[in-house]
Amino acid sequence: MYAIPFPLAASTAELRDDETNLLAHIHAICDRIDWAEPHIHAFLPEPYRRARLVEEAVELIGRYPEPEKRPPLFGALVGVKDIFRVDGFYTRAGSELPKELFEGDEAAVVTRLRAAGALIAGKTVTTEFAYFQPGPTRNPHNVNHTPGGSSSGSAAGVAAGFFPLALGTQTIGSTIRPAAFCGILGFKPSYDRIPTDGLLFFSKSLDHVGLFTQDIAGMVLAASVLCDGWDSAVPVPDRAPVLAVPEGEYLRKAWPEGLDSFWETVSKLEKAGAQVVTVPFFEEFEELDEQHRRMMAAEAAQVHAEWYAEYEYLYSEHMKEIMWTAATVDAAELAEAQAARFVLRGQLAEALDGAGADLWVAPPAPGPAPQGIHATGSPVMNLPWTNAGVPALNLPVEFTRSGLPMGLQLVGRFGEDEKLLAWAGKVEGMLE
Repeated sequence: MYAIPFPLAASTAELRDDETNLLAHIHAICDRIDWAEPHIHAFLPEPYRRARLVEEAVELIGRYPEPEKRPPLFGALVGVKDIFRVDGFYTRAGSELPKELFEGDEAAVVTRLRAAGALIAGKTVTTEFAYFQPGPTRNPHNVNHTPGGSSSGSAAGVAAGFFPLALGTQTIGSTIRPAAFCGILGFKPSYDRIPTDGLLFFSKSLDHVGLFTQDIAGMVLAASVLCDGWDSAVPVPDRAPVLAVPEGEYLRKAWPEGLDSFWETVSKLEKAGAQVVTVPFFEEFEELDEQHRRMMAAEAAQVHAEWYAEYEYLYSEHMKEIMWTAATVDAAELAEAQAARFVLRGQLAEALDGAGADLWVAPPAPGPAPQGIHATGSPVMNLPWTNAGVPALNLPVEFTRSGLPMGLQLVGRFGEDEKLLAWAGKVEGMLE
């Protein structure tokens, strides 16, 4: 209903080359925000957003008057999930706690965006502390459905054409799931590939910075700016991929509609030349799920210990449950869970190697975006890949009969983020 095309790579190239006037672009986007934001609720309120952006755009043009000297993200508008510190903005983290508690230096990833010429469109809505208590954001494809979480506003804002790039995070499924629900690309790089300084942590061992765009070329552009040590020379492969499907308990977590869409997409890829192999894996998925969530709870409790002691009455029931769970996790259990991440990472790579496969493929969510905004949907299909810290990406592939997006989750080996995005471009072409 409110989703429109807004590819990062093409729009930024036009701004860099002066094919699109930056000030006119700012006004056009602000007009769209004025029209659609009352229905989507992707942003935290900012009364003078247009005036601020025009002022910052004039300063940016003055700093880079010559098109050939402009940085890669010149004039690109970026939505920033409200758990990153951004100079000039308060951080509220979707909570009722005093904003002064969260003050600190600007997040390193935001500083990198500014250095690359990006303009901060605004802070985007997050669930409380990037966990499960929803905010007001709605799905641009159907406002009666959730956009997913916890990076709700970032995913919805990209889909709605408010900005072509957004920052999110993922501790279980907070980048891939909302990307799937909103019909856009969501990329969770390898653990710590994008620096997390200036992020209000939920779980230090599990939190990843995530990115949202509408186009693979734009995702590659953003990743090249924000990921440490990015290798831009990795080419799109000249052969069809070998895709590994993790057969077993994990895959059965998807709903029938989600599984039907997944197998239909896999079949299309097979007909287009991909080789598909089933690999028994995650046979003890329930144990992995519980271990991940208990580790997450214990680390969240460490972050919130002092705040919770003083402001317990301002925390939601979701966060109180986290604190209660954390009280049952001792130091030995936490250490075991933290170490198990690296074991799983190695096992995933060994399984791919043993199958001769390039990528894992899986549903990005159990099914399409659920109706209502009282919950953000299950992140269960994202949990194992986040636990292992391996790179994952949602690729939009189709729509349901009711007009809701469906995607395909692609997962690579740890540290091979460039290869994952290159394969994503190949897979997208095979599905056209």
